Amino acid sequence: MKVTSAAVSLNVADVAAASRFLVGHFGFREEMAADGFASLRRDDVGMNVVFLRQGLPTLPADQRDEHARGLILAFVVEDLEGELARLQAEGVTITMPLTVEEWGERAFQVRDPNGIIVQLVDWNGAG
Repeated sequence: MKVTSAAVSLNVADVAAASRFLVGHFGFREEMAADGFASLRRDDVGMNVVFLRQGLPTLPADQRDEHARGLILAFVVEDLEGELARLQAEGVTITMPLTVEEWGERAFQVRDPNGIIVQLVDWNGAG
């Protein structure tokens, strides 16, 4: 098998709000969009984030009404404190404060308008 690209696909109630959140606060850009669908990309991430509107008839019946929950969309960053300060200055609510785990991971979380958890993390102290 040869994999040529990767994406994470999340079902949400409001695709436009989810897209605006990642574009406005995390530097993604919309590559493709249609009614109930948006595919976002950053050249440095290595995968697309796809939002699908809940209830789309093109999804299998057992998936179409599910909401992406229990997932964490995590991005490893170089300047965790700087990103925390930037997001706070932009008015984004921090839903999990900067936390340091015993294995060295440092992270904080925000939520998009659909409740999707976005976590910024660094592993500088890990090891």
